[in-house]
Amino acid sequence: MMKQYSHYMAQDSTQTLREGLEEYYALNPHLTSPDTQPPEFAKVLRAHDAGHVIYGCDTGMYDELKILPLFWWTSECTFQRFREMRNTPAVDVMYDDMIREKGVLWLYGAVIRVLPLLIPALVSIWFKTRKRHNRVPFLEFEPLLDRSLLEIRQEFDLLPLFK
Repeated sequence: MMKQYSHYMAQDSTQTLREGLEEYYALNPHLTSPDTQPPEFAKVLRAHDAGHVIYGCDTGMYDELKILPLFWWTSECTFQRFREMRNTPAVDVMYDDMIREKGVLWLYGAVIRVLPLLIPALVSIWFKTRKRHNRVPFLEFEPLLDRSLLEIRQEFDLLPLFK
């Protein structure tokens, strides 16, 4: 099956974040809809999905593993804040769903397969994001919904992070 082209993934996309999210959900109907979840979980899930669009990431294992450090190093969802959220059932549901859908062996096998490609990219991203002060909103991203992805990426200096 051929992967569909995602406009939001283009570095210079002029789609709004709202349009990018609509496309993201249309291209990924297998994802848990935030609208079907309790409010606390829906907020985290929606923020995570908005991050996929803002950072131009798909839902493959490579980008799923890349997006967490992107959040930690460039957004208000720092590693410390992630650890605090990690203690809520909302984050556990995401991992449990993935394990239930694919299985533990698949999950760890997929992680092991992408790590050799991902580690050099993460080192490069880390060097590009050190000492960052202008952080992308995470849970409170709604003010960005009607702005173009290109404008958001320029404001938060995300363009150098794209391949």
